[in-house]
Amino acid sequence: MTIELAEGYTPSSDEEYMSPMQLEFFRLKLLDWRTELLQESDNTISHLQEENWQEPDINDRATLETDAALELRTRDRYR
Repeated sequence: MTIELAEGYTPSSDEEYMSPMQLEFFRLKLLDWRTELLQESDNTISHLQEENWQEPDINDRATLETDAALELRTRDRYR
């Protein structure tokens, strides 16, 4: 069963709770959110692969490693 949502549709309190329209609205919202999270994850992976880890200065390298660890920890929270 496919439900077509009107453009700009938002659930309202006047509707039946979790009606087919609301279910479709939230299903699409979750799918969009999933796509966004996967794209951000791919961006993080490519950023970390492209990063130059051979910094001659030990402080610069420590900063890079700390930034990478923070970015990975942030992405892990999205899982």
